[in-house]
This record gives sequence, C-alpha cells and structure tokens, in this order.
Amino acid sequence: MKIIVLGAGLVGGPMAIDLAKESTFEVTCADISKKNLDKLSSFPITTIQKYLSDPENVRSLVKDCDYVINAVPGFMGFQTVKTIIESGKDLVDIAFFPEDAFLLDDLAKKHNVTAIVDCGVAPGMSNILTGYAHHLLDETETALTYVGGLPRVRQWPYEYKAVFSPIDVIEEYTRPARYIENGKLVIKPALSDPELINFPEIGTLEAFNSDGIRSLATTINAPNIKEKTLRYPGHIEIMRILRETGFFSQEEIEVKGTKVKPMDLTAKLMFPKWELKNNETDITVMQVIVEGKKDGKNVRYIYDLFDERDEKTGIHSMARTTGYTATVALRMVINGLYNHKGISVPEFIGKHPECVKFLLTGLAERGVVYHETII
Repeated sequence: MKIIVLGAGLVGGPMAIDLAKESTFEVTCADISKKNLDKLSSFPITTIQKYLSDPENVRSLVKDCDYVINAVPGFMGFQTVKTIIESGKDLVDIAFFPEDAFLLDDLAKKHNVTAIVDCGVAPGMSNILTGYAHHLLDETETALTYVGGLPRVRQWPYEYKAVFSPIDVIEEYTRPARYIENGKLVIKPALSDPELINFPEIGTLEAFNSDGIRSLATTINAPNIKEKTLRYPGHIEIMRILRETGFFSQEEIEVKGTKVKPMDLTAKLMFPKWELKNNETDITVMQVIVEGKKDGKNVRYIYDLFDERDEKTGIHSMARTTGYTATVALRMVINGLYNHKGISVPEFIGKHPECVKFLLTGLAERGVVYHETII
C-alpha cells in the first residue's frame, strides 16, 4: 500500500511517521524544505524535495500512490486537492483552504474518489463529534465549540506561540466570524464577544468569535452554531490593537519612498517571537457542546479534550491532535469503513457510529483522548 504525505511541516512530518509504523504501508513524504525532510531520515520514509505549488509536480508525485494525505498550506490547498482528485486518488486533507470544498464534489464523484477535507482537530474532530451528537438527537438546538492551541508556558508580550502556520493564525484575527444564531447567519468581527472560561487542566482562558464553523453552517440543521477560539487572557486586546492600527493589512503603504505591505513587516518582526521551539510544550484544549432533544427530553453531549506535547517523541500536541485524526481517518478509508464518493466534510463521518468509534479508539491508542459527558 503506497501512501504519500504532501507537506513535511509541523503536522505533515508526524503524520508520515505515524503511517510508517504500519509494515504494510510504503510511505513517501514530499516538501520543498530539505530541513523538514531531513527530520524524517531516521524513519522508513522515502522523502522527495519538490515544489508542491506546481500542479504538475503534485500530479507526478501521486501518480503511483494508492492514497494521499494533503498537508500543504491553506492558500495552496484547493488546487492541490483538485489535482489529487483529477489523478483519481482517495485522500484526506488538512490544508483548511478558504474555498468551498463542495465546488469539487462533482469532480470527485466523476473520478470515483473519496475526499475527506478539513480532517484535523477543529475543523475535524469538532465537526465529527458535532455530527455524531446531532445524529443521536431527535432535534438539535445548539452546537458550540471552544478550541485553542497554546504554549504551556505563558511568555510576555504575546503569551502565545503559533502551533500551526502563523499566517493562518492571523487569518483568525482578521477574517469576519460567521455563526448561526436563532436560525440566522450572523457576521461579526473576529476577536469579538470575549468571554472568560475556566478549564480544570489549565485555568482561565479567554474565548472570542472566530470563523470556524465552516461547513457546519449548511450541513447541520440547528438554530445556534458557533465556534470560539481560546487564548490566554490579554492576548485578544493586543491583537485587536495591532489589527486596528493596520499591522495586519495586505495593502501597500509608502515608507520613505519604498512600498511595503504592513503584514510583511509584521510577519518579519512577530513570527520569530511566535515560533514554537522543538523543546517547548504546547497544549490543545477543546470542548464541544451539542444540546437538543431526545424522546422529548433535553439532552446535552459534551466532549472534552486536553492534550500536551509528547515528551517521549517530541511531537507537539497540535501535530498529534490534528495529524493523528487524519492518519486514523485514512486507515478508516483503507479498511473500507467509510467509502462515500465525492467531497466529505467531517460531520458526514459523524453520521456513522462505527466510524466515530474507530476514530476515537485510534486516537486514544495514540494518547489523544476525548471524554464524553451526557447530561
């Protein structure tokens, strides 16, 4: 069984390592970064250094493979998934691209491809568990997700380290937040409606509106659907000041006769301070709450996740919680448990209890444990 992972970054590399543990898998990992690929040299993984932004490179890479995991940056994700589908390969995607994945649904069906997109932690398991609880209820009233990836140690001034692509983090702070309230689509600025929430393992965190519900806005019939991002208290205000001052703008301004994008300057100055070092511990906190009625009674399903960097392997929590969701989902497809042809958003998987059980079991075997509470 030949599997290729496109992207060897913070999440792509650990996914390739996890898949390489299976003796029946021949694993290849491709990336333009030799530094990232060199980290895989001690594992039974074939590495290929190539630009993944070129569709022809992607086409040639996946040609002789049976399955593909797409872990390229979001801005490359849609075109990469399109190319993989055109090549007739089943895939699991964690690029989290901004385009509507369902635009590729007819193409995937035409090529008889199973394409699971957004298959990380959030979106990903948050959608799967929401879809699962929604499937169990007779009527869903509310679907709410709180989620955040954070450094274990808080450090001034930002009290944050980027546990995934920093440019995608900035998107969470600038892209308007969409959510469903009382059956209507509501759009508010990112970082709005902050609230303080206590989590036993880490203490008080601050939650803000972010544009995270993605496909849930149209696939789940519920009057209230919202996702809020978690950070340490105080981080939101710093980001709001930077955003409102214009530091996140992509529009060029002139400084002493030179045209410059404020975002480019911000990235140069800020992102090195946000870099999560290999020996630094990160944590992932998530709570999914789905409320509704079953047999005429009010029921609430709560799913809690608290995960930390694996000290033995050095694999960061965001890589574990995101990447292992994708690798277990791929095994689910390979084993024939899930074979929907076309584009599948994660909540589609939630309709199948046997698939949810397979995912939760596989994640628990890798130390990523979700706790269910039913009230």
